[in-house]
Amino acid sequence: MSNILPKQLAGLKHLSVNLSGARVGTLALSRQGTVLFEYAPEWLARGFSISPFSLPLRSGLFEALPDMPDGLFGIFRDSLPDDWGRLLQDRALAEAGVRPGSLSSLARLALVGTMGLGSLEYEPCCAIGARETPESDWDYVSRECQRLMEGNTSEALDMLYARGSSSGGARPKVMVDMDGEPWIVKFPSNFDGPNAGIREYKLAQAARKCGITMSEVKLIPSKACGGYFATKRFDRSVDDFGVTHKVHMASAAALLEASPFDVLDYRDLMQLTLELTGSVSDCEQLYRVMCFNVLVGNCDDHARNFSYICHDGLWRLAPAYDLTQDEGFLGEHATLVNGKGADITEEDLLAVGRTGGVAMHKGREILRQTAACVADDLG
Repeated sequence: MSNILPKQLAGLKHLSVNLSGARVGTLALSRQGTVLFEYAPEWLARGFSISPFSLPLRSGLFEALPDMPDGLFGIFRDSLPDDWGRLLQDRALAEAGVRPGSLSSLARLALVGTMGLGSLEYEPCCAIGARETPESDWDYVSRECQRLMEGNTSEALDMLYARGSSSGGARPKVMVDMDGEPWIVKFPSNFDGPNAGIREYKLAQAARKCGITMSEVKLIPSKACGGYFATKRFDRSVDDFGVTHKVHMASAAALLEASPFDVLDYRDLMQLTLELTGSVSDCEQLYRVMCFNVLVGNCDDHARNFSYICHDGLWRLAPAYDLTQDEGFLGEHATLVNGKGADITEEDLLAVGRTGGVAMHKGREILRQTAACVADDLG
Protein backbone atom coordinates (compact mmCIF):
# COMPACT_ATOMS: atom_id res chain seq x y z
CA MET A 1 0.00 0.00 0.00
CA SER A 2 1.56 3.30 -1.13
CA ASN A 3 1.36 6.37 1.09
CA ILE A 4 1.31 10.12 0.53
CA LEU A 5 1.98 13.00 2.89
CA PRO A 6 -0.82 15.26 4.19
CA LYS A 7 0.49 18.20 2.12
CA GLN A 8 0.03 16.10 -1.06
CA LEU A 9 -3.69 15.54 -0.46
CA ALA A 10 -4.83 18.74 -2.15
CA GLY A 11 -3.30 17.67 -5.47
CA LEU A 12 -4.72 14.14 -5.47
CA LYS A 13 -6.49 13.30 -8.76
CA HIS A 14 -6.58 9.49 -8.86
CA LEU A 15 -7.23 6.67 -6.41
CA SER A 16 -7.02 2.94 -6.79
CA VAL A 17 -10.02 1.14 -5.27
CA ASN A 18 -9.21 -2.24 -3.76
CA LEU A 19 -11.34 -4.86 -2.08
CA SER A 20 -9.54 -6.82 0.60
CA GLY A 21 -6.27 -6.38 -1.31
CA ALA A 22 -7.60 -7.10 -4.83
CA ARG A 23 -7.76 -4.18 -7.26
CA VAL A 24 -11.35 -3.29 -8.15
CA GLY A 25 -10.90 -0.15 -10.24
CA THR A 26 -9.92 3.51 -10.35
CA LEU A 27 -11.51 6.72 -9.11
CA ALA A 28 -10.48 9.97 -10.82
CA LEU A 29 -11.43 13.62 -10.99
CA SER A 30 -12.54 14.80 -14.44
CA ARG A 31 -11.56 18.18 -15.84
CA GLN A 32 -15.03 19.38 -14.91
CA GLY A 33 -14.50 18.30 -11.31
CA THR A 34 -16.85 15.31 -11.35
CA VAL A 35 -15.76 11.90 -10.06
CA LEU A 36 -15.25 9.06 -12.52
CA PHE A 37 -14.98 5.34 -11.80
CA GLU A 38 -13.86 2.45 -13.98
CA TYR A 39 -13.57 -1.24 -13.14
CA ALA A 40 -10.14 -2.80 -13.58
CA PRO A 41 -9.90 -5.49 -16.31
CA GLU A 42 -8.82 -8.11 -13.78
CA TRP A 43 -11.88 -7.36 -11.63
CA LEU A 44 -14.18 -7.53 -14.65
CA ALA A 45 -12.81 -11.01 -15.33
CA ARG A 46 -13.45 -12.51 -11.90
CA GLY A 47 -15.21 -10.01 -9.63
CA PHE A 48 -18.75 -8.82 -8.97
CA SER A 49 -20.60 -5.51 -8.99
CA ILE A 50 -19.75 -3.58 -5.84
CA SER A 51 -23.03 -1.62 -6.19
CA PRO A 52 -25.44 -3.50 -8.48
CA PHE A 53 -27.81 -0.70 -9.46
CA SER A 54 -25.35 2.17 -9.99
CA LEU A 55 -22.16 0.33 -10.94
CA PRO A 56 -23.06 -2.84 -12.85
CA LEU A 57 -20.11 -5.04 -13.72
CA ARG A 58 -19.17 -3.77 -17.18
CA SER A 59 -16.34 -1.95 -18.88
CA GLY A 60 -16.35 1.79 -19.44
CA LEU A 61 -16.50 4.94 -17.37
CA PHE A 62 -19.15 5.72 -14.75
CA GLU A 63 -19.60 9.40 -13.90
CA ALA A 64 -21.08 10.48 -10.58
CA LEU A 65 -23.73 13.18 -10.80
CA PRO A 66 -22.68 16.53 -9.34
CA ASP A 67 -25.65 16.53 -6.93
CA MET A 68 -24.68 13.23 -5.35
CA PRO A 69 -23.57 13.68 -1.71
CA ASP A 70 -19.85 14.56 -1.70
CA GLY A 71 -19.95 14.09 -5.49
CA LEU A 72 -19.48 10.34 -5.04
CA PHE A 73 -21.37 7.20 -5.90
CA GLY A 74 -23.03 6.00 -2.72
CA ILE A 75 -20.83 2.94 -2.30
CA PHE A 76 -17.77 5.21 -1.97
CA ARG A 77 -19.67 7.75 0.12
CA ASP A 78 -20.26 4.92 2.59
CA SER A 79 -16.50 4.81 3.20
CA LEU A 80 -16.42 8.41 4.38
CA PRO A 81 -16.94 9.06 8.09
CA ASP A 82 -19.95 10.80 9.56
CA ASP A 83 -19.91 13.54 12.18
CA TRP A 84 -17.57 11.98 14.75
CA GLY A 85 -15.07 10.61 12.24
CA ARG A 86 -15.14 13.86 10.29
CA LEU A 87 -14.37 15.80 13.47
CA LEU A 88 -11.36 13.55 14.10
CA GLN A 89 -10.17 13.95 10.50
CA ASP A 90 -10.46 17.73 10.64
CA ARG A 91 -8.63 18.01 13.96
CA ALA A 92 -5.81 15.72 12.77
CA LEU A 93 -5.54 17.64 9.47
CA ALA A 94 -5.33 20.96 11.29
CA GLU A 95 -2.51 19.63 13.48
CA ALA A 96 -0.73 18.48 10.30
CA GLY A 97 -1.02 22.00 8.84
CA VAL A 98 -3.67 21.12 6.23
CA ARG A 99 -6.82 23.19 5.77
CA PRO A 100 -9.71 20.64 5.85
CA GLY A 101 -11.98 22.71 3.62
CA SER A 102 -9.46 22.54 0.77
CA LEU A 103 -9.74 18.78 0.31
CA SER A 104 -11.73 16.89 -2.31
CA SER A 105 -13.76 13.76 -1.69
CA LEU A 106 -10.90 11.71 -3.16
CA ALA A 107 -8.53 13.22 -0.61
CA ARG A 108 -10.97 12.27 2.15
CA LEU A 109 -11.02 8.69 0.85
CA ALA A 110 -7.22 8.65 0.89
CA LEU A 111 -7.43 9.55 4.58
CA VAL A 112 -9.67 6.51 5.09
CA GLY A 113 -7.19 4.28 3.24
CA THR A 114 -7.52 0.74 4.58
CA MET A 115 -9.36 1.69 7.77
CA GLY A 116 -12.89 2.06 6.40
CA LEU A 117 -16.00 0.11 7.22
CA GLY A 118 -16.68 -2.80 4.89
CA SER A 119 -14.02 -4.11 2.54
CA LEU A 120 -13.21 -1.22 0.21
CA GLU A 121 -9.70 0.26 0.49
CA TYR A 122 -8.14 3.30 -1.19
CA GLU A 123 -4.59 3.81 -2.48
CA PRO A 124 -2.53 5.88 -2.07
CA CYS A 125 -3.52 6.41 1.52
CA CYS A 126 -2.51 9.21 3.84
CA ALA A 127 -1.59 8.24 7.37
CA ILE A 128 -1.74 11.03 9.95
CA GLY A 129 -0.41 10.63 13.47
CA ALA A 130 0.76 7.53 15.29
CA ARG A 131 -1.15 4.27 15.16
CA GLU A 132 -1.47 3.78 18.89
CA THR A 133 -3.18 0.99 20.78
CA PRO A 134 -6.31 2.36 22.50
CA GLU A 135 -6.36 2.80 26.23
CA SER A 136 -7.97 0.04 28.27
CA ASP A 137 -9.34 2.71 30.62
CA TRP A 138 -12.65 3.32 28.84
CA ASP A 139 -13.63 6.17 31.16
CA TYR A 140 -10.46 7.98 30.08
CA VAL A 141 -11.31 7.43 26.41
CA SER A 142 -14.82 8.73 27.01
CA ARG A 143 -13.50 11.88 28.73
CA GLU A 144 -11.13 12.57 25.84
CA CYS A 145 -14.00 12.16 23.37
CA GLN A 146 -15.97 14.72 25.33
CA ARG A 147 -13.01 17.12 25.28
CA LEU A 148 -12.84 16.97 21.49
CA MET A 149 -16.59 17.43 21.07
CA GLU A 150 -16.39 20.51 23.29
CA GLY A 151 -13.71 22.00 21.04
CA ASN A 152 -10.75 21.35 23.32
CA THR A 153 -7.46 19.67 22.54
CA SER A 154 -6.83 16.06 23.53
CA GLU A 155 -3.64 14.17 24.25
CA ALA A 156 -5.45 11.07 22.92
CA LEU A 157 -6.12 12.50 19.43
CA ASP A 158 -3.72 10.11 17.68
CA MET A 159 -5.30 7.09 19.29
CA LEU A 160 -8.86 8.28 18.68
CA TYR A 161 -8.04 9.15 15.07
CA ALA A 162 -6.46 5.75 14.44
CA ARG A 163 -9.43 3.92 15.92
CA GLY A 164 -12.38 6.13 15.04
CA SER A 165 -11.73 8.45 12.11
CA SER A 166 -13.48 6.18 9.59
CA SER A 167 -16.53 5.55 11.75
CA GLY A 168 -20.12 6.28 10.84
CA GLY A 169 -22.69 8.01 12.98
CA ALA A 170 -22.61 11.06 15.21
CA ARG A 171 -21.65 9.33 18.46
CA PRO A 172 -18.00 8.90 19.48
CA LYS A 173 -16.68 5.38 19.03
CA VAL A 174 -13.51 3.36 18.65
CA MET A 175 -12.84 0.15 16.76
CA VAL A 176 -10.86 -2.35 18.79
CA ASP A 177 -9.97 -6.01 19.06
CA MET A 178 -11.40 -7.92 22.01
CA ASP A 179 -10.16 -11.46 22.49
CA GLY A 180 -9.03 -11.57 18.88
CA GLU A 181 -12.31 -10.31 17.38
CA PRO A 182 -13.17 -6.86 15.99
CA TRP A 183 -15.61 -4.79 18.05
CA ILE A 184 -16.97 -1.23 18.14
CA VAL A 185 -17.23 0.57 21.49
CA LYS A 186 -19.52 3.60 21.65
CA PHE A 187 -19.39 6.54 24.06
CA PRO A 188 -22.04 9.12 25.00
CA SER A 189 -22.22 12.23 22.89
CA ASN A 190 -22.78 15.62 24.46
CA PHE A 191 -26.54 15.28 23.85
CA ASP A 192 -26.99 11.67 25.03
CA GLY A 193 -26.61 11.76 28.78
CA PRO A 194 -24.41 9.37 30.76
CA ASN A 195 -26.63 6.28 30.45
CA ALA A 196 -26.86 6.05 26.66
CA GLY A 197 -24.80 2.87 26.68
CA ILE A 198 -27.04 0.91 28.99
CA ARG A 199 -30.15 2.11 27.12
CA GLU A 200 -28.78 0.89 23.79
CA TYR A 201 -27.69 -2.38 25.38
CA LYS A 202 -31.19 -3.01 26.74
CA LEU A 203 -32.72 -2.17 23.36
CA ALA A 204 -30.37 -4.59 21.60
CA GLN A 205 -31.24 -7.33 24.07
CA ALA A 206 -34.95 -6.68 23.53
CA ALA A 207 -34.52 -6.68 19.75
CA ARG A 208 -32.86 -10.09 19.85
CA LYS A 209 -35.76 -11.46 21.90
CA CYS A 210 -38.07 -10.09 19.21
CA GLY A 211 -36.34 -12.29 16.63
CA ILE A 212 -34.24 -9.51 15.12
CA THR A 213 -30.80 -10.60 13.94
CA MET A 214 -28.17 -8.65 15.86
CA SER A 215 -24.42 -8.93 16.23
CA GLU A 216 -23.18 -9.93 19.67
CA VAL A 217 -23.31 -7.03 22.13
CA LYS A 218 -21.93 -6.34 25.58
CA LEU A 219 -21.99 -3.61 28.20
CA ILE A 220 -18.53 -2.50 29.32
CA PRO A 221 -18.49 -1.49 33.00
CA SER A 222 -17.75 2.13 33.90
CA LYS A 223 -17.14 4.09 37.08
CA ALA A 224 -18.47 7.24 35.43
CA CYS A 225 -21.76 6.09 33.89
CA GLY A 226 -24.04 3.09 33.39
CA GLY A 227 -21.57 1.46 30.99
CA TYR A 228 -20.39 1.64 27.40
CA PHE A 229 -22.22 -0.18 24.61
CA ALA A 230 -20.07 -2.50 22.50
CA THR A 231 -21.01 -4.57 19.46
CA LYS A 232 -19.11 -7.09 17.41
CA ARG A 233 -18.49 -5.88 13.84
CA PHE A 234 -20.52 -7.66 11.16
CA ASP A 235 -18.28 -6.23 8.44
CA ARG A 236 -15.47 -8.43 9.71
CA SER A 237 -15.24 -12.21 10.02
CA VAL A 238 -12.66 -14.32 11.82
CA ASP A 239 -11.81 -17.73 10.38
CA ASP A 240 -10.86 -20.91 12.24
CA PHE A 241 -7.19 -19.84 12.20
CA GLY A 242 -7.93 -16.51 13.88
CA VAL A 243 -7.40 -14.47 10.70
CA THR A 244 -9.74 -11.48 10.29
CA HIS A 245 -11.31 -10.93 6.85
CA LYS A 246 -13.16 -7.86 5.59
CA VAL A 247 -16.77 -8.23 4.45
CA HIS A 248 -18.16 -6.12 1.61
CA MET A 249 -21.15 -4.06 2.67
CA ALA A 250 -23.35 -1.22 1.46
CA SER A 251 -25.99 0.88 3.17
CA ALA A 252 -29.45 1.25 1.73
CA ALA A 253 -28.63 4.92 1.13
CA ALA A 254 -25.61 3.92 -0.95
CA LEU A 255 -27.45 1.35 -3.04
CA LEU A 256 -30.34 3.72 -3.72
CA GLU A 257 -28.05 6.75 -4.21
CA ALA A 258 -30.10 8.57 -1.57
CA SER A 259 -28.93 11.87 -0.13
CA PRO A 260 -29.48 12.86 3.50
CA PHE A 261 -32.33 15.04 2.26
CA ASP A 262 -34.19 12.30 0.39
CA VAL A 263 -37.27 11.05 2.21
CA LEU A 264 -37.55 7.30 1.76
CA ASP A 265 -40.29 4.91 2.78
CA TYR A 266 -39.94 1.44 4.29
CA ARG A 267 -41.66 0.32 1.08
CA ASP A 268 -38.54 1.45 -0.78
CA LEU A 269 -36.38 -0.58 1.61
CA MET A 270 -38.64 -3.62 1.20
CA GLN A 271 -38.45 -3.43 -2.58
CA LEU A 272 -34.67 -2.95 -2.41
CA THR A 273 -34.29 -5.95 -0.10
CA LEU A 274 -36.44 -8.19 -2.28
CA GLU A 275 -34.72 -7.18 -5.51
CA LEU A 276 -31.20 -7.32 -4.09
CA THR A 277 -31.44 -10.52 -2.05
CA GLY A 278 -34.43 -12.33 -3.53
CA SER A 279 -35.19 -13.41 0.03
CA VAL A 280 -38.61 -13.10 1.66
CA SER A 281 -36.87 -14.16 4.88
CA ASP A 282 -34.71 -11.02 4.70
CA CYS A 283 -37.86 -8.96 4.05
CA GLU A 284 -39.41 -10.48 7.18
CA GLN A 285 -36.31 -9.41 9.12
CA LEU A 286 -36.65 -5.87 7.80
CA TYR A 287 -40.34 -5.95 8.74
CA ARG A 288 -39.42 -6.96 12.31
CA VAL A 289 -36.98 -4.05 12.53
CA MET A 290 -39.59 -1.62 11.22
CA CYS A 291 -42.16 -2.82 13.76
CA PHE A 292 -39.58 -2.59 16.55
CA ASN A 293 -38.56 0.95 15.56
CA VAL A 294 -42.17 2.10 15.54
CA LEU A 295 -43.02 0.43 18.86
CA VAL A 296 -39.96 1.69 20.79
CA GLY A 297 -39.95 5.16 19.21
CA ASN A 298 -36.73 4.94 17.20
CA CYS A 299 -37.19 7.75 14.70
CA ASP A 300 -33.48 7.79 13.76
CA ASP A 301 -34.19 5.11 11.17
CA HIS A 302 -32.59 6.80 8.17
CA ALA A 303 -31.31 4.89 5.15
CA ARG A 304 -27.70 4.69 6.38
CA ASN A 305 -28.93 2.70 9.37
CA PHE A 306 -29.84 -0.25 7.16
CA SER A 307 -27.11 -2.22 5.40
CA TYR A 308 -26.48 -5.27 3.26
CA ILE A 309 -23.49 -7.58 3.22
CA CYS A 310 -22.10 -9.34 0.17
CA HIS A 311 -20.17 -12.60 -0.18
CA ASP A 312 -18.92 -13.34 -3.71
CA GLY A 313 -21.68 -11.27 -5.29
CA LEU A 314 -24.52 -12.68 -3.17
CA TRP A 315 -26.26 -10.05 -1.05
CA ARG A 316 -28.11 -10.45 2.26
CA LEU A 317 -29.62 -8.04 4.76
CA ALA A 318 -27.04 -7.20 7.42
CA PRO A 319 -27.75 -7.55 11.14
CA ALA A 320 -29.66 -4.64 12.64
CA TYR A 321 -27.70 -1.86 14.34
CA ASP A 322 -28.08 1.61 15.89
CA LEU A 323 -31.39 0.68 17.50
CA THR A 324 -32.07 3.57 19.85
CA GLN A 325 -34.98 5.54 21.25
CA ASP A 326 -34.66 8.76 19.33
CA GLU A 327 -37.59 11.15 18.90
CA GLY A 328 -36.15 12.44 15.63
CA PHE A 329 -37.28 15.66 14.00
CA LEU A 330 -40.70 16.72 15.31
CA GLY A 331 -41.30 13.14 16.46
CA GLU A 332 -41.42 11.74 12.91
CA HIS A 333 -39.58 8.72 11.54
CA ALA A 334 -36.73 9.51 9.17
CA THR A 335 -38.01 6.69 6.94
CA LEU A 336 -41.76 6.86 6.36
CA VAL A 337 -44.07 3.93 7.05
CA ASN A 338 -46.60 3.64 4.23
CA GLY A 339 -46.20 7.35 3.57
CA LYS A 340 -46.51 8.42 7.22
CA GLY A 341 -43.86 9.70 9.65
CA ALA A 342 -46.11 9.57 12.72
CA ASP A 343 -49.49 8.20 13.86
CA ILE A 344 -48.57 4.88 12.26
CA THR A 345 -51.21 2.15 12.43
CA GLU A 346 -51.15 -1.62 12.25
CA GLU A 347 -52.55 -1.39 8.73
CA ASP A 348 -49.64 0.84 7.69
CA LEU A 349 -47.15 -1.74 8.95
CA LEU A 350 -48.97 -4.62 7.27
CA ALA A 351 -49.17 -2.72 3.98
CA VAL A 352 -45.40 -2.18 3.97
CA GLY A 353 -44.85 -5.85 4.79
CA ARG A 354 -46.89 -6.95 1.79
CA THR A 355 -44.51 -4.93 -0.41
CA GLY A 356 -41.78 -7.40 0.57
CA GLY A 357 -43.90 -10.52 0.29
CA VAL A 358 -44.76 -10.74 4.01
CA ALA A 359 -48.21 -12.35 4.09
CA MET A 360 -50.95 -10.67 6.12
CA HIS A 361 -51.19 -13.43 8.74
CA LYS A 362 -47.39 -13.53 9.10
CA GLY A 363 -47.21 -9.76 9.44
CA ARG A 364 -49.84 -9.77 12.19
CA GLU A 365 -48.03 -12.56 14.03
CA ILE A 366 -44.67 -10.76 13.91
CA LEU A 367 -46.24 -7.48 15.04
CA ARG A 368 -48.01 -9.20 17.94
CA GLN A 369 -44.80 -10.98 19.03
CA THR A 370 -42.78 -7.76 18.79
CA ALA A 371 -45.33 -5.75 20.77
CA ALA A 372 -45.43 -8.38 23.53
CA CYS A 373 -41.64 -8.56 23.68
CA VAL A 374 -41.24 -4.77 23.83
CA ALA A 375 -43.86 -4.55 26.59
CA ASP A 376 -42.13 -7.26 28.64
CA ASP A 377 -38.58 -5.94 28.27
CA LEU A 378 -39.03 -2.17 27.93
CA GLY A 379 -42.51 -1.45 29.20
